[in-house]
Amino acid sequence: MSPPRDRLAIVVVDDHPLYRKAVVDAIKTRADFELVGDYASGSEALEAIREQRPAVAVLDVHMPGLDGLAVLNAIVRDNLPTRALLLTAQLDSAEAFRAIGAGASGCLLKDASADEICDAIAAIARGETVLAAEVQSGIAREIRMRSVQDRPILSPREHEILVLTAEGLSAPDIAERLVLSAATVRTHLQHLYDKLDVSDRAAAVAAALRRGVIE
Repeated sequence: MSPPRDRLAIVVVDDHPLYRKAVVDAIKTRADFELVGDYASGSEALEAIREQRPAVAVLDVHMPGLDGLAVLNAIVRDNLPTRALLLTAQLDSAEAFRAIGAGASGCLLKDASADEICDAIAAIARGETVLAAEVQSGIAREIRMRSVQDRPILSPREHEILVLTAEGLSAPDIAERLVLSAATVRTHLQHLYDKLDVSDRAAAVAAALRRGVIE
């Protein structure tokens, strides 16, 4: 285990030399930061992170070989104390969603200014999460899309019967309300049970509310 430091120890990894130098130069302007290494590959960076145990690792998302997400996964898997700030040139909402879910403490686009990157590093070291506005929008979009995909597709009649079930009506009551036979209502109920992956009325209502099928 490395000894405690007075300044924030930081590792930078990016396979683009000019961009990596720009980030390194920005870090070196901060008296409260200590650059303990900059690397062109994820494998080199991961080895240094395991040895140096820096407070923050600034990781390029897209690199040949071991990319930023792979390094992040290794950090989390090995229970290292290092927090990760991901930098990406292009926003991929699914990728950003996976990164935050995997344990990233921040994600910025590469057009962020030097001050924005340094402020993000300091905030992440304090335990905060920092996301560029575009990244926040991408993650929100991904959540909405996944939520829609997770909702079972009920027929209009199945949805109608489910709503009446949630209101407490029995199958005979629903049949009378909709002018259907009780057998038909029970068939619709079984179909929506299958779609919701449940086996009874109460579970169907609970699952439908949880998954946004009914309100």
